[in-house]
Amino acid sequence: MFGQFVVGPPGSGKSTYCAGMKEFLTAIERDVVLINLDPANENLPYKCDIDIRELIGLEEVMAEFGLGPNGALIYCMEYLAKNISWLEEELKREEGKYIIIDFPGQVELFTHHKACQKIADLMTNDWNYRMCSVLLVDAHLCTDPHKYISCILMVCSTMLHLETPHVSFLSKCDLIEKYGKLKFGLQYYTSVLDTKYLIPHLTSRDDKFARRHKKLSKRIAEVVEDFGLVSFSPLSVVEKKSMKNAVELVDKANGYVKLPKERQAIQIRSGQILDWTMTRSSISKTNTSTIHKHSVMKPKFLGADHRA
Repeated sequence: MFGQFVVGPPGSGKSTYCAGMKEFLTAIERDVVLINLDPANENLPYKCDIDIRELIGLEEVMAEFGLGPNGALIYCMEYLAKNISWLEEELKREEGKYIIIDFPGQVELFTHHKACQKIADLMTNDWNYRMCSVLLVDAHLCTDPHKYISCILMVCSTMLHLETPHVSFLSKCDLIEKYGKLKFGLQYYTSVLDTKYLIPHLTSRDDKFARRHKKLSKRIAEVVEDFGLVSFSPLSVVEKKSMKNAVELVDKANGYVKLPKERQAIQIRSGQILDWTMTRSSISKTNTSTIHKHSVMKPKFLGADHRA
């Protein structure tokens, strides 16, 4: 089985991407199973086939242990990692389908925390799924050199932490002009080369703190460039050519070869796919998910199987 781990900071458009990707893949007759692994996401813009909220819920964990939202979210992911047999059984019912997994947006889950790394490792190494990590970053970060440099460091850290084939996208590129003028062309930000040219644009101040900050930012950028791993592709979910390019990049990364019916569907329905339209408002209107009662959640027994 092949699929995608969809990760990225809050607000980067992960759920919107998942909804758009499922619609696009369905249009070319690829069977898709869409999985929500974010227990805090109560307003899904899609109908998920597997939902972590059937196993454990964020609000129940907060009430049970007196945790805040961030601590409860980490607990939920640790609980899932301990009871990963639940996900394995759910996926067995969807045998042969293409997998899209919508992960939470809490950055530390993918930079240094072990729970999501363990889930990814089990699926790719023990279950032999061919998965690719798709990391979304809001394109508006390109308008701020400070945020962009922090962003590329976060992307590099995530890639090294998850240890899977990886594709990074600058999402919401259709909205980038609303955020301000870029210092350089978009290609400069997607290639992640010669980031030293951003350093003079960090601040116009010339005091001691500003000089030290520029020096630190320059060293961080050099670290990322030395790894040579980070690059981006522009993405706009509302544009069909952009989504088609995203599918091709992800398929290449995890080795997926289109089935004959998919290639035939692309040829026969080329007009339909070229007319494929997705708007952010239409995505929000497709929310048909329901909030489950989490009847099987037993958070007190973290180390036990959820059915015990």
